Amino acid sequence: MLVLSRRIGESIVIGNQVTITVLEVRGDQVRIGIDAPRDVQVHREEVWQTLQEENARAADTADRARRLVARMPQAARRPEGTTQDDA
Repeated sequence: MLVLSRRIGESIVIGNQVTITVLEVRGDQVRIGIDAPRDVQVHREEVWQTLQEENARAADTADRARRLVARMPQAARRPEGTTQDDA
């Protein structure tokens, strides 16, 4: 981990498009401003971790559903009320 010291009003530039500026230091909290393009996702770490966990669960559920469907006989995969001739 790169560790840098900054004063209020000073910034850190990440890449060519992201700038992080220290706005305020109060006690053990630091208020920062982030200037980044709209397509760059910026999250608090705890929110990012929750998103990662939810995405992993969703991917696992989708993978399990695909495996279950793959094991089903062909006739059972058709939506109810349709026949093989409807396809």
